[in-house]
Amino acid sequence: MTFKLFPKVIVFFIISLLFINCDKSEDGIPTDLEVENFIWGGLNAYYLWQSDVPDLADLRFSNQNQLNAYLEGFSSPENLFDNLLYTEQNGYGLNEKGYDRFSWIVDDYIALENSFQGITESNGMETTFFYENGSSTNVYAVVRQVLPGSDAAAKGVLRGMVFKAVDGTQITNTNLQNLLFGANTSYTINLADFNGGNPILNGNSIDLTKSQLQEDPVAKVEVFVEGAKTIGYLLYNQFASSYDSELNAAFGTFKASGVTDLIVDLRYNGGGSVQTATYLGSMITTESNTTVFSKQVWNEKVMENNDASNFINYFTDKITDTDESINSLNLSTVYFIVSEDTASASELVINALSAYIDVKLVGTQTVGKQVGSITLYDSEDYSRYGVDLNTNHTYAMQPIVLEITNANGENNPNGYIPEVPLAEDYGQDSGILNLGILGNRSEPLLNKTIEYVSTGTIPSAKTPVSIKKEQITNSKLQRPFANEMYVEFKK
Repeated sequence: MTFKLFPKVIVFFIISLLFINCDKSEDGIPTDLEVENFIWGGLNAYYLWQSDVPDLADLRFSNQNQLNAYLEGFSSPENLFDNLLYTEQNGYGLNEKGYDRFSWIVDDYIALENSFQGITESNGMETTFFYENGSSTNVYAVVRQVLPGSDAAAKGVLRGMVFKAVDGTQITNTNLQNLLFGANTSYTINLADFNGGNPILNGNSIDLTKSQLQEDPVAKVEVFVEGAKTIGYLLYNQFASSYDSELNAAFGTFKASGVTDLIVDLRYNGGGSVQTATYLGSMITTESNTTVFSKQVWNEKVMENNDASNFINYFTDKITDTDESINSLNLSTVYFIVSEDTASASELVINALSAYIDVKLVGTQTVGKQVGSITLYDSEDYSRYGVDLNTNHTYAMQPIVLEITNANGENNPNGYIPEVPLAEDYGQDSGILNLGILGNRSEPLLNKTIEYVSTGTIPSAKTPVSIKKEQITNSKLQRPFANEMYVEFKK
């Protein structure tokens, strides 16, 4: 999908940009003003709510000096960015586009780019955090996944392990981020017995070290034979474009195995590439290359300066970068396992396919993120390899720039509610933690979903979702790119 990118001279209209790349301190370090001009210009060009934010209006400033004076009133680039967003905190009323809950800015775009391909500084331990029973401060962690090839895997960390202290310090709601997600590259987790949600330290501990780790989002590929049905199971954790071939290979396995039914597990998938979402949809069911997968709505300036066809995503029979033929199962029904961590591109696939085939959901209500973003860089046209990329800083923005719907113009900003309401078993009713092994036939959520596929009837839930123990946060949500859905601009 190709869009016309706005050069800065168009974005700023009558404003001179002669200050760019020259408003720096004598030692060559860029001032905040240089970064802030980039922020204002990028949001003025592409932000979905641009016409709703008075300070982003095209004629808000009559000359560069006026703009600079405005920008100098902010304490930092991040402060400016936050104040230009269409949020309730900034005093805006709810409009038809909703509030902006998802735009963000980074000061290191290399780390940002890596994150979109699953590359992070990590020890490979993914965790969910809960308050101890009766406490509003003390926190314990449950390991929900261990990434293959990671330090956590090598050290014997297992799904379902519980810890309540790090380096001997009790985890609380105020020190959690610093203990586990701060600048420290190593720490020791102090293990505990679950004890019905009031964990007790058991004297065991594991030393863990972070390193640059790339997660394979195609985490589990399994085939189960249940009577006359051959059921494919895919645990898919991120729409990372660098793994499109691996995703296609998984569907090649399903085709070769004669899969008649498919379960796609998106319980930990916060989203990613819209293009990869289109590939996954095309692997699940077969539609022509002229059939609409999804539609995008941008701000008025972008829509007016691009051909209308550029805002349509179509089903496809090829992976563009590798020219591989899509391995499509041509299904008329698909089953998704979802959770409160299922968002953006995951929800897009659910929504897009629902216009054509029967989509069944098992789990808990999804996030409700029907908007997407692009990465804006400080270059002439805001692209990564645009003319005059400013090398004096590494700031980049990930603002919300589009709303996305299915072929019928539908989406759901409140998230999708499964017809089979089931939650992961964190011991909320029995006091016994029972997460099971991901991809194993007996894992509780997978087991119930297979029962649903096999019998066609909604299975009974051991634990009603209405009393599901609510997580405080999880390890993925500590990363700035959590719940992301993005498109790539190409010149």
